[in-house]
Amino acid sequence: MMVKKVEQIAMLFDFYGRLLTDKQQEMLALYYEQDLSLGEIAGEYNISRQAVRDTVKRAEKILEEYEEKLGLVKKFDLERDKLARILNMLEEQKDDPELIYKIRKTVNEIVEIQND
Repeated sequence: MMVKKVEQIAMLFDFYGRLLTDKQQEMLALYYEQDLSLGEIAGEYNISRQAVRDTVKRAEKILEEYEEKLGLVKKFDLERDKLARILNMLEEQKDDPELIYKIRKTVNEIVEIQND
């Protein structure tokens, strides 16, 4: 499993996980957070490995669809990047009016993202 996919699913799960069924939440948590294999999860639930795989894949697809429609993770990433830019600018700040203008502009961009 690629690290990037694990990180992506973890982020989606953080934002949208509560919208999944209890069973989907539990299986995703066991698979991604506790790193159990499909077979181990199947043993826990007394179901087939294929049933676990189907549930995990279905839940992943649902999370991805929520992100496509709502875009909360994308907005969060944009906001985080803008805030990092602000912090970098503040570290450089030496009573520079031009820099203060850039900081205000970036803060306004964050507010606009939140209002979308």
